[in-house]
Amino acid sequence: MHDDERCPCLSGDTYGACCGRYHSGAETAPTAEALMRSRYSAFATGDAGYLLATWAPQTRPPAVESGDEQWRRLDIHRTERGGPFDTVGVVEFTAFYRYPATGVRGSLHETSRFVRENGRWYYVDGDREALDN
Repeated sequence: MHDDERCPCLSGDTYGACCGRYHSGAETAPTAEALMRSRYSAFATGDAGYLLATWAPQTRPPAVESGDEQWRRLDIHRTERGGPFDTVGVVEFTAFYRYPATGVRGSLHETSRFVRENGRWYYVDGDREALDN
């Protein structure tokens, strides 16, 4: 993905001004929501290394498997805490996808939990529900 393209998280900013700066390691996400958005963008761009690096060590899987889906839209429903001075945060969202080979569409609704350790936000886990659209 090029820095001047629209960011997959649909923030309205370019990738370079939004999630790209976190993916490159130039900056770390300042809030749980920013980390959630950057992780969604990592799924959309296939950046498994970033997904693993931002997963809390105590719940991190050995690998992240990518599917055939194309991630199309992210809707943030609510956030609880997760600011620059908090140590925990929650982000509820729905991510929409499509399988290009079949055209089948679906969505994933999740309430994610985040923790901030040593000044960095990490994804811990989430309660998810896959929905077919």
